[in-house]
Amino acid sequence: MSVDLAARLAAWKTLVDARLDAWLAPKESFPQPLFDAMRYSLFAGGKRIRPAFAFAAAEAAGGAEDEALPFAAVIEMIHTYSLIHDDLPAMDDDDLRRGKPTNHVLYGEGIAILAGDALLTDAFGWLAGPDVAAHHPPARVLRILGEIARAAGSCGMVAGQALDLTSEGKDVDLPTLEFLHTHKTGALIRASTVVGGLAAGATEVDLGILSSYAERVGLAFQIADDVLDVEGETAELGKPVGSDESLSKATYPAVIGMGESKRRAAELMESAVACLAPFGARGEVLAALARFVVERRH
Repeated sequence: MSVDLAARLAAWKTLVDARLDAWLAPKESFPQPLFDAMRYSLFAGGKRIRPAFAFAAAEAAGGAEDEALPFAAVIEMIHTYSLIHDDLPAMDDDDLRRGKPTNHVLYGEGIAILAGDALLTDAFGWLAGPDVAAHHPPARVLRILGEIARAAGSCGMVAGQALDLTSEGKDVDLPTLEFLHTHKTGALIRASTVVGGLAAGATEVDLGILSSYAERVGLAFQIADDVLDVEGETAELGKPVGSDESLSKATYPAVIGMGESKRRAAELMESAVACLAPFGARGEVLAALARFVVERRH
């Protein structure tokens, strides 16, 4: 089966954006700077890759897009909050994100922090809301809530970000670097994929396959990001090239070299695709996503 991934990504982005637009208060709402800042970063042009993993996993499990949609939208809210905070002067101090000024540059640090806080908190509020409860049994929603919380919190993304900060300017070994990447980036990608399967009522066997696939893809995704930070173009990336090196961050090219980093990313991609064999044709979109995250130029 041939997969037109670009068309899928565009259609899924439209679905997610419409759901987010319906959920969020208008940017003119009071207090206006808060809602304006929330919407600014949420609709700043992201590809919605994490929702794509949720949609593709639901398909692999035999489900439909609408089953995964609310969870895909929630995950994008959490991802966006993490980007707003990641760009802050206390973190990476970035002035550009997706080719546009970062949130704190436009709205100030205080409002940027609060916009991120609101996106994270509201995401869990929507998970517990009637929009989700009307279509999914409570036990499933609770399990999904737990998956997302673990991926976003001190056992996942936050732990990875903390290690990223404390590792700056230090010699980091490969196991530490792998922990950093699998938590800061990989945890939410894995959660997106598993949650998509859960939303579709996947079996425990299928959930295990999806988890194994996503663990490999999540690490490959961040290795590819490390490579792009060295070899990419600012115009394509939407942020300055070389920012990792300027901050003395722990990256795969810095620890194992560029050639080995590319080889490792490709190896993880192929291993992830191999995990999908039991799904047959239903796993083709997930396979295409794995190739895309490693071969992309931005």
